[in-house]
Amino acid sequence: MRRWWRILALLALVSVLWAPPVGADPLRSGPGPGAVVDSSGLPPELWLRGTGSAYRMTYLTTDRHGITPCTGMLFVPPGAPPPGGWPVIAWAHGTVGNSDADAPSVTGVDPQSSDYVSSWLQLGYAVAATDYVGLGTPGVPPYLDGKVAGRSVVDSVRAARAIDADLSATWMTVGLSEGGQAAVFAAHVATTYAPELDYRGAVANGVPSNIETVANWSGPLFPPQGLAGLTVYMSYLIAGVRDAYPQLDVDSYLTPVGRQFADAAPEVPFRQFADMTRNVSVAQMLSRPLDVPAVQDALREYLEVPVAGYDRPLLLVQGITDASVPIPLTEKLVSEMRSAGTNLDYRVYSGGHVGSMYQAGPDQAAFIAGLIR
Repeated sequence: MRRWWRILALLALVSVLWAPPVGADPLRSGPGPGAVVDSSGLPPELWLRGTGSAYRMTYLTTDRHGITPCTGMLFVPPGAPPPGGWPVIAWAHGTVGNSDADAPSVTGVDPQSSDYVSSWLQLGYAVAATDYVGLGTPGVPPYLDGKVAGRSVVDSVRAARAIDADLSATWMTVGLSEGGQAAVFAAHVATTYAPELDYRGAVANGVPSNIETVANWSGPLFPPQGLAGLTVYMSYLIAGVRDAYPQLDVDSYLTPVGRQFADAAPEVPFRQFADMTRNVSVAQMLSRPLDVPAVQDALREYLEVPVAGYDRPLLLVQGITDASVPIPLTEKLVSEMRSAGTNLDYRVYSGGHVGSMYQAGPDQAAFIAGLIR
């Protein structure tokens, strides 16, 4: 059940408290991205190892429609902060589902990532962990809309610092999968979108990229074999694109089962949705090819990972046996980034989608520590 009324009531309260005086410029008045709408103690059962205090937060960020609420968590190490405050890791989670019931601020950091995220706490970093827009708040989650996800990551740091005065302005972002993409997009806008913060760099694991190039061949003849969880991911993506571009009439490209999955994607919890889509291929979701110029332009605008414009160091991690993000697509992204002059550190490990992130842990810790030095 979505918490529509609670969020709307909170926003209404904020709008009253921040109402601009007559004659004020509405674009320069009122709460902006990163403003905290609500915060409360996070239940202890959701704490990570190494947590001294933890909070659930609702804050404002920017999606395609303007200022919108977003939920997330903040974890702070125990003890006294170092001089200048705890440096912040903005954690961007991988795909955990698309419904409010799947929001990490409701369920906690997903079990596959929890030990990894807690390692940052134990190294002396506070962790701001966004849920992303629509996951825990009203609306359809804009799944893999990197621009929106990236801003939700940046604004989680702003909100975290408003909640706990012991946090430093120095921050980095780290993400996996969907969150790897979010981390890259956050890196692309960090210093211009939030110049008041001291952004140092990013680590991105298993970054989905070049999906817009593969989508050109999507249609009723799409091969039945695919990447792990492909029908689930495609359903989430279609639901997000349909919401972002109503003028495209995305339903006209879908079969009845495709429309059923797109409708259910933001409502049905992950495990139930995975069972629901099991043994159904992407081809069975599509009634006609997506190789229409208007659709391709929209997918490119929605999905395409920037290859240039990064002004801080960026570490990309890829697993050779990754069954969710195949290495050839990442190699293409890396080649394009390097050709564009991006300051990129690219490392490949033998593991899969999640395993490579843990394999890279010590190297990532050294990379992040180097950014602070």
